[in-house]
Amino acid sequence: MIPMDILKNMQNLQGKMEEMQEQLKDITVSGSSGGGMVTVKINGKMEVLDVSIAPEVVDPSDITMLEDLILAAVNSTLHELQDALKSHASQLTGGLNIPGGFPGL
Repeated sequence: MIPMDILKNMQNLQGKMEEMQEQLKDITVSGSSGGGMVTVKINGKMEVLDVSIAPEVVDPSDITMLEDLILAAVNSTLHELQDALKSHASQLTGGLNIPGGFPGL
């Protein structure tokens, strides 16, 4: 590859990265724990959009269990988001293996 081709490819990749950044807000995923007793929704910008807790898991004498369920639901959702972002990035780059990858994915 000649240097101009490399530069052109880098500019194209930069444009695709900017496009992906813009589309992140449109990606939303949900995760849950406790058989759906706690659910969390997060967008592609890592913003928590919604947390839902079933009334039956709210026990003032067992706050630790509720905290564990929330933590598990958030982690489940973050794993779903990682998968969604990897898939989205792969579509935008046409399967191109980006050196260093995408941080956090």
